[in-house]
Amino acid sequence: MYIIVGLGNPTKEYDNTRHNIGFAAIDMLADKYGIAVNDVKHKALIGKGVIHGNKVILVKPLTYMNLSGEAVRAVIDYYKIDEQQELLVIYDDISLDVGQLRIRKKGSAGGHNGIKNIIAHLGHDTFQRIKIGVGEKPKGYDLADYVLGHFSKEDLSILKEGMEKVDGAVELMLNGNIDEAMNRYNTKVSR
Repeated sequence: MYIIVGLGNPTKEYDNTRHNIGFAAIDMLADKYGIAVNDVKHKALIGKGVIHGNKVILVKPLTYMNLSGEAVRAVIDYYKIDEQQELLVIYDDISLDVGQLRIRKKGSAGGHNGIKNIIAHLGHDTFQRIKIGVGEKPKGYDLADYVLGHFSKEDLSILKEGMEKVDGAVELMLNGNIDEAMNRYNTKVSR
């Protein structure tokens, strides 16, 4: 079984912001595979289902971004999975172009407070992740204002293609082919 966590903030005011791209990825997977993500358990919204023949738990933490590790730890402890092999976290990255993916087996938080909190709660940084590019912060912008801002119409059309790639990457990763996922999807977005 896999636990797929999308990072974001839970209230309506954060819908469709750059920082909530992880939630958007979970919503896309839930819609595509008919999984209702509406049970409130373990400080998160969760839904159980099957994606590409694999049992999954889709998770949207309700703890707000900076405390994401609390929900992730609670879900892992309840379902007793091996987080190094069966946890996949999807989140935003400002160092990547909009819609670009970066898949990793492990790594530092890179300044992302949600990932920093997950690493603190797990006690290590070895878990699979898909970073989705939301574009670099323009000069003079406050970082919090930027990541809590909304995408332009042009960016939204690029993101649609990026979300299709997320589904392809998830399929490969759930079937144990993370190296192939990295080779296929860790590429620049063509515009």
